Amino acid sequence: MTLFKIGISVIGIYACFLTWGVLQERISTTPYGEKKDGRFRYFIFLNMIQSLLASTVAFSCLTITGKTIIENINLSLIKSLIQVAFVGTIGPPFGYESLKHIDYPTIILGKSCKLVPVMMMNVILYRKKFPFYKYIVVFLVTVGVSAFMLLQPISEKKKNMASNSLYGIMLLSTNLLIDGITNSTQDQIFHKFKITGLQMMFFMNLFSGAFTFSYLLLNYPELNNAIEFCGKYPEVIKDILLFSLCGAVGQCFIFFTLQNFGSLVVVTITVTRKLFTMLISIFWFDHHLSIGQWFAVALVFSGIGLESYIKKLDNSKNKLDKIHDSEKKK
Repeated sequence: MTLFKIGISVIGIYACFLTWGVLQERISTTPYGEKKDGRFRYFIFLNMIQSLLASTVAFSCLTITGKTIIENINLSLIKSLIQVAFVGTIGPPFGYESLKHIDYPTIILGKSCKLVPVMMMNVILYRKKFPFYKYIVVFLVTVGVSAFMLLQPISEKKKNMASNSLYGIMLLSTNLLIDGITNSTQDQIFHKFKITGLQMMFFMNLFSGAFTFSYLLLNYPELNNAIEFCGKYPEVIKDILLFSLCGAVGQCFIFFTLQNFGSLVVVTITVTRKLFTMLISIFWFDHHLSIGQWFAVALVFSGIGLESYIKKLDNSKNKLDKIHDSEKKK
């Protein structure tokens, strides 16, 4: 059953966020209007719409399943959710800004190493103890994904990206630390409170949307320009709604995985997404990998295989313990 749940999570996250990525590129690169002179550049506005729609989707799912939003909700939990929503909201701008000041290999390393700050923040902030094999799994997956991505042929456009600067490295590091704080705090909230994934999704996106809207009110020209752009080029509205809906459905799978398996599993799924899509393209479109990339794939599968093997041993041990306990009671 556990393997089935993880399989559903992987398929849902991959499908939604691959589509989400295509729609994001469409919005940011498509020239809108009859004269093709309109370029959408209002990404904080886009994040706000996505947060509010994701909150609406979570509310709808809770209603359909017959659960209430406020079930098991208290003031202490609300404070924690506001804090994690705020931290999660301020993280992405550091990542976006860092792209202007670092080169392509550094971007790849940053995207591939997200497991490290998640584990680190769990240990530092919440004194969480992981079994030794977890550190080996994180090491294998991180090195494997990094090597796979770095050994991929780089286009001329990516080669000509900005060179590294200390400012860019600091921005990227801040973004990764904030991601680690966000994910580790979500783990802590699930551990401490009786809250479902959909409830957390609803409140986090509601608060995140409120924070983003407050920022746009303070920076009113950006909000006004975004609304004017949508009025002038109404075809962008469909793309924005599709993008936001796709992200919202993807978040349903992410928060389901967070609730059942924790942030390390979620981040493992997201950082290996590119690798697995490349593997699919090998068989689908007859693409080829270098020997180094195959070695990197082997590292990732070694990490995932080690995790699965030890979990299987733990499950078998738990079943045997239950059988022995029941026999003793007889």
